[in-house]
Amino acid sequence: MITTHIFGWLGNQLFQYCAGRALALRHTVRLRLLWDGREQENTTTRNFDLGHFNIQSETIMSTQPLRRLGLRSVQSLLRHGPARTVRESALGYDPRFTSLGPHLRLKGYWQSEKFFKTFEESIREDLQIRTPPSKPNQTLLDQITSQNAVSLHVRRGDYVTNPLANAHHGTCDLGYYKAAIEYIAGQMQEAPIFYLFSDDIAWVKNNLIPKYETVFVDINDEATNYEDLRLMSRCRHHIIANSSFSWWGAWLNSDPEKIIVAPKNWYADPATRNPDMLPQSWITL
Repeated sequence: MITTHIFGWLGNQLFQYCAGRALALRHTVRLRLLWDGREQENTTTRNFDLGHFNIQSETIMSTQPLRRLGLRSVQSLLRHGPARTVRESALGYDPRFTSLGPHLRLKGYWQSEKFFKTFEESIREDLQIRTPPSKPNQTLLDQITSQNAVSLHVRRGDYVTNPLANAHHGTCDLGYYKAAIEYIAGQMQEAPIFYLFSDDIAWVKNNLIPKYETVFVDINDEATNYEDLRLMSRCRHHIIANSSFSWWGAWLNSDPEKIIVAPKNWYADPATRNPDMLPQSWITL
């Protein structure tokens, strides 16, 4: 069995699931997700968001550290004997990943398509959102799929309010978005309609006004983040932030003709880089 520790926001959770799922498929063994309270302590509260997806795994959830799990959960964790824990050693893809054995625990972010590309077809089936859209979201879905829609995501939140996150990640400036908008528009045979998504949509409305037709998507919140992800994935093309959330909004679009524009600098610190963060077909500006 492969056990994957799940922590962080939805985008991180999806990468963690996919790495574990790919390894489980490679060895034809079961996958188990561990939502461990130790990863959530001393952080902003996170939700386990993968339940909205068609994931193929057993899930053990606890809001308490592992040492306080009940007897049945501990027995389940230890059912197959002690498992070796493999921790992500660096950012980027490690080709040794495919040689890992069939009985271990994965601990890391695993932020690259290369960890699961071999099993992309199965992964895309797993990541179908099974929770039905609300009526307002269904209306917007119908609208998006009938238009030359381009998703644009602005990530702010703790990237702005948390000094450590700001120093590590930083935010994409307005110059990047304006350049990306013009690039996308220049590739279109018909006028694009930009759908703007953000965790700070009020800031976006006040600061980012494209000269093209624009829809500000403000019907969802943190509890319904999967709705925004589904809406983004149904757009034809994408402008993403340095955010794993908008990364997935773009990746989940299975159209081979899609255009994805991503920021050249994923991190604020120039010494930090993940050379495998972006698929080769994505455009960087």
